[in-house]
Amino acid sequence: MSRDHVDVRLLRELTEQSQDLNSDAVRMTREALGEFAEEAAAERRRSRWSRAGVVGALTGAGGLLGMGRAAASPDDVMALQTAASIENLAVSTYKTAADLPFIKQGNKTVAEFIAKTMEQHKAHAEAFNSAATQAGGKVQNAPDPKYDAEVKKALPSLKSPADVVKLALALEDIAAQTFTKNVSQVSDAKLRSLFASIAPVEAQHRTVLLTVQALLAGGKSDLIAIPTQPEKLPDTVGSIGIPDTFYPTKNASPISEGAVK
Repeated sequence: MSRDHVDVRLLRELTEQSQDLNSDAVRMTREALGEFAEEAAAERRRSRWSRAGVVGALTGAGGLLGMGRAAASPDDVMALQTAASIENLAVSTYKTAADLPFIKQGNKTVAEFIAKTMEQHKAHAEAFNSAATQAGGKVQNAPDPKYDAEVKKALPSLKSPADVVKLALALEDIAAQTFTKNVSQVSDAKLRSLFASIAPVEAQHRTVLLTVQALLAGGKSDLIAIPTQPEKLPDTVGSIGIPDTFYPTKNASPISEGAVK
């Protein structure tokens, strides 16, 4: 790729775009949660009517209850709890990273990205837990058990920003792959919207981290800045952050992985 065809705005706008995308996702998430909450409440009312013996009367009067939404399935609840557990782990990992001396005293843009991304993961965890409780499940406050063990093993080896970026990349990729796959795994349309609104945010986190990783590896940490120096960016910066045409899901976590036991 020639320098003339590089999108030189990419790195300069990555953090702003991430925030914009997350703002859109927050709006979509709130809409999906609101609609799901309304349907869950209606389902609980139908359940009470059923116990009171009203279902038979209404069904006989025209089958009105047959038009209602089915309750969220146990698999839906597990998927939400697992998603929350992945987000919980991301929050704790970014928090640990933010307190590392070489992050606090190092590149300002990297530190700001970590802080902003941690806040976004907190919001995502709250959204998944809210949906889980609305679906009749329990809140998941624990981290994903599989990847929590891997993170704990990796933490002592974090000696540089590149190490932190590598670890964060792995978590963001797992989150994006899992939530992308969850879109087709949950049974409720509103929950599909919920996962579909959050998965792209995690994918963009990965894009930012891939770009930062490439600049660090190339000895160009001075270009990790907003605004940056576009004329000094490597020719591959326009494509290195988005290596996949379609986001993969082969490493997605199973829905039961982080479910509340």
